[in-house]
Formats: sequence, structure tokens, C-alpha cells
Amino acid sequence: MKLPNYSSGVLSTRQLARQLLAGLTVSFVAISLGAAFGVLSGRGALAGILSAGVIALITAALGGTRVQCSGPTAPMTAVTILLVSAVTGGLLAEHPTADPDRFINLVFLLTGLLLIVAAVLRLGRFVRWVPKVVISGFMNGIAVLIWVGEIQSLFGWWGKNHYAGGIVINLAVAAMTLILIVVLPGLLGRVDRRLNSFFPATLLAIVIATAICSFCEIGIQRVSLGASISSLQDLTTMVAHHLPTEWSLPLLLLALPFALQLMVLAYLDTLLTSLVVDRKYQFMHQTSETTRPNKELAAQGVANASVALFGGIPGAQATIRSVLILNEGATMRFAGIMVGVFVLIEMLLFQDWIGLIPQAVFSGVLLKVGYDVFDWNPIMSYCRRRVRDVGIGDVARSSSVSHGAMAFIVGTTLITVFVNLTAAVLLASVLFYLLRDRIHLVDLD
Repeated sequence: MKLPNYSSGVLSTRQLARQLLAGLTVSFVAISLGAAFGVLSGRGALAGILSAGVIALITAALGGTRVQCSGPTAPMTAVTILLVSAVTGGLLAEHPTADPDRFINLVFLLTGLLLIVAAVLRLGRFVRWVPKVVISGFMNGIAVLIWVGEIQSLFGWWGKNHYAGGIVINLAVAAMTLILIVVLPGLLGRVDRRLNSFFPATLLAIVIATAICSFCEIGIQRVSLGASISSLQDLTTMVAHHLPTEWSLPLLLLALPFALQLMVLAYLDTLLTSLVVDRKYQFMHQTSETTRPNKELAAQGVANASVALFGGIPGAQATIRSVLILNEGATMRFAGIMVGVFVLIEMLLFQDWIGLIPQAVFSGVLLKVGYDVFDWNPIMSYCRRRVRDVGIGDVARSSSVSHGAMAFIVGTTLITVFVNLTAAVLLASVLFYLLRDRIHLVDLD
């Protein structure tokens, strides 16, 4: 497929329509996941949707990847949950004058500034040094954190209250949503494969499950928007309410560890996704164009600093949305920009309807997100190797997942869950290079 000539400044009606359609299609996925991650983070569905629009718009316009879609992601949201939990759990006890919401926004603002500093220092090239076993382990850890959080909310375990309306009915709604997300693509594909592009399974599942709950008048806990926007005055008030105002050194030092975790995660999430996007884009369009990593980091920094202005949630370049926008025929930045524009328009049009969605519906969505985040391939490959080693059939002829590699994956997962992501990535990466030659440790292919 030959790329259109954009240098001439001429864009045909057909090319423009393709970019608009790609942006519109992906915006439905972005708004669904934005709302889900906003609810999961504790900052509200509206905060997640606003962040999905703003981050997509800024990063598409300023980033170093030609075609991509950024926004709130599962890993970034998992760390945000830990931040919100720490703040509500007494982190600011020694700072009685500090506003909790403004402190959280201060963390996000620092995250953006740290990403910009990383870009200025040209640190983007170092992403290739992170071993694949470490990446696999921390992605698994993020998935576990998401699953644990949703199980807590559905069952009311480990000190967390379950959703109102009863455990059984909320479990049924979550299960129904999860089943719909899994089966809808196949059902739509049997009718017409193009339907999956126009009607994303996640969005359809949310609409169908919400309609059933509303029609049956099921009394369960619904989503809280957290705020509403109907005028410019509402937006101005939101910014004034969330803008960080206290910048004391003790408060900055308290915010810095969380900001570093989010910065490291945004760095990895973004640049690893850009490698996937580059490979796909090069294959589809027979070009050698690659992401400019430092420019991409700078754009992510601006975007993550921006969400602090209205109480949003942080994000990074998103693999599923980026791959989807390529599959929809996007070939230029304009498509990614329009994802953000469409999300913001849809938010204004449908924000009153979002409050009808049961919380358990988003639990079903996020359980599927956790499954998608989890790196199953090394686990399955290792299990096949173990079956072969004990002589139960010729299940697999070869496997690149050694015992040492699996130990690193499991170890990184445990550190991510029980300590934090930054410690997991740094500690596991250092250990990998220290032990690689001594025990003949082989990274994943």
C-alpha cells in the first residue's frame, strides 16, 4: 500500500474520510476504557473520559509516532489506584493543610515533568535494555493487581466494601458483561467482519448490559461521574478546583516516589508499544519509518501534566487502541487527533447516560482488560516444556522459556504486586544482567 503524499498539503476527500472514520471507530473504544479506568482509579468516569480525549489529542499532535492512540491504560491506572489508596489511607497525615485531590494532581504534574526531562536527556534509547522476562513479569503483576481490585469490589474482601445491591447480582452483571465482550466479536463476524470495526465489543457489551439492568430495574450500584460539564464555566471551575497550589519541599518529596513510578511505567508502556506499532506500520506500508522516542516521551509528558489541571488520570501509548487505529486504515496524525476530538464530543453528548451504567459492568470490562494485559505466551510455553520433559507426549519440540527465565517472570510479578513497579523493573533488570552469564540465563525470544 502506497502512502499518500502529505508533504504537498493536499488531502483527498477519500483520504480524509478514512482518517475520520478510523478516529471515530477508535474513539468508541477509548471512551469505554477511559470511563472504566476512571471508575477503577476512584477518580470518576468523567475524569477517565476527559483524560482519554485530552491525552489522545495531545500525543497524536506532538508525539514521535506517526499513527498511534494514547490514553489511560491498565498499568498506569493500577499505580494510580495505589496512589489514591495511600492518600485516603493517611499519607497526608503530617500535612493537614494539603488537599488530597490537589496532591494527587501534583503527582501527575511531576510525572509529566519527569517524562519531559527524560526526553531532554535523550533517555528514550534505553528502553531496549529492559529484558523481555522483566517486561513479561511486570505486565503480569499489573494484571494481578487489576484482578485483585475487582474481586475486592465484587466480593467485599480484604477490608473493601462490595458494590451495593448484593454480591450475587453484581457478580451476575459482571459475568454477563465479560461473556458479551468475549462472544460478540465472533457473532458479529459471522454476519459481517466489518461490523467489529463499527461496533467494538467492549462498547456494545456496556450498552447491552446497562440496557438490561435498566429495563429490568435492577437496583445495583451505578457509576458516579464525579462531576459534569455543561458550559465553559463548569470547565473553569473544575480547573480551579484541581490545580495544585501547594509546592512545599516536604510535599514534593512525598509526591516524588509516586511520580517516579508513573514516569517509569509511562516510559515503558509508551516506548514498548511504539516498537509494536512501528513493526506493524512498516509491514503494512513497506516503509522504514520509526518512532522518535524522545519526542514521544515529551508529548506523553505534556499530556500527563495536562490531566492534572482537571483531576484526570495519567496514561501512555495504548497497544490495543494503536493497533486498532492502524487496522482501520489510519496513515497520519490527523486520525489520532480526531480520536481525542470525538471522545470529547461524545463525552459532552452522552455524559448524562454514563450515570446509568452499573459499576459491575466495568468490573466485567476490567477483568477482560486484565486478561489482555497478562502475558500468557511464556507461561503456556513453559508448561508445554514441563509436560514434554516428564515424557507426557510430544507436546512441543522446543521452548525458549527456561527455568531461569520463568523464575525472573514470577519474581518480577511478585515484586510488582507486593512492592511496586519501579522496584520490580529496576531490581529484576539489574539481577538479569548480573546473573545472565553466570547461569546462562536466556531472555525471551
